[in-house]
Amino acid sequence: MKDKAIYFLELTGLNWFVPLAKIASGEPAGFQFQQLTKMIGLPLLAILAFLMFWHLGAAKVDTSLGQLPGPVQVWEQVKVLNAEHQAERQRADEFYQRQAERNAAALAKNPDAEIRVRDYTGRATFVDQIWTSLFTVFVGFLLASLIAIPIGIVSGLSQNLYNAINPLIQIFKPVSPLAWLPIVTMVVSAVYVSADPMFSKSFITSAITVMLCSLWPTLINTAVGVSSIDRDLLNVGKVLRLSYFTTVWKIVIPSSIPMIFTGLRISLGIGWMVLIAAEMLAQNPGLGKFVWDEFQNGSSNSLSRIMVAVLAIGLIGFVLDRIMLTLQKFFSYDKNANIR
Repeated sequence: MKDKAIYFLELTGLNWFVPLAKIASGEPAGFQFQQLTKMIGLPLLAILAFLMFWHLGAAKVDTSLGQLPGPVQVWEQVKVLNAEHQAERQRADEFYQRQAERNAAALAKNPDAEIRVRDYTGRATFVDQIWTSLFTVFVGFLLASLIAIPIGIVSGLSQNLYNAINPLIQIFKPVSPLAWLPIVTMVVSAVYVSADPMFSKSFITSAITVMLCSLWPTLINTAVGVSSIDRDLLNVGKVLRLSYFTTVWKIVIPSSIPMIFTGLRISLGIGWMVLIAAEMLAQNPGLGKFVWDEFQNGSSNSLSRIMVAVLAIGLIGFVLDRIMLTLQKFFSYDKNANIR
């Protein structure tokens, strides 16, 4: 049981709690407390020091919107945003309840009556905007992975192909999302024409911008990982007369999984950063739009609400990286994948 718990904590990147699991299993507490202090105590001290400097520094900075908010003011806005979300959800529940009662009454009078079911169109809350951003970055990241991994595998197996596309990679890799966005916006407006679109143009624009900016690390790392495979493994495939696709599936992908996931982790981090800028300009109703709207609003609480968004963006980015690390350890033979 202890080994399973420790394995789970290490697999999910929660190594900080491994000493607690060992103490609970009966191991000497002295050494484990020392390890616990290093893993949890020191980071907590750093966080407390950061909060103290933030509190003291914020009190000395005056802006056009008022004093720079400190931790207390930001926490107050966290509670306000949560209350707004709960109130909006309650209004939505009441709307659907009234609609259901109206429809039931109409059917009671006339069983053949035409029933209309309408969606609630209230404003998006901060929590709703977080989910919108997560869905958008997931779509862009998925599209980037579906493009980058196959191209990376093929170019990693062919040095000539890699030499051919490498200049294009080096040209497009450093391009900012702010440069891609106008082009993507015009292309989407011209191509994505529908009377009843499944997705809004702002969502499509943001997702494609994320894709264009985040596919390069995965492509490069996949190509490097594939080209670094022991040639003896590939020769074994030739001896066994494996087909090209069987060789890729049975030998190439398992051998290059660590490098592929390294590229995926970097791509996801870049995609999450790119998304905020893309949403600001494309007006996709996510965290980027929330920050932009609060900046334009200019109320006394705007800075505090923007700081809430900044912290949420950072924490979500951290969680996404932990998820990718867990997947890397789960699918890879390299169980000691870098947890930093």
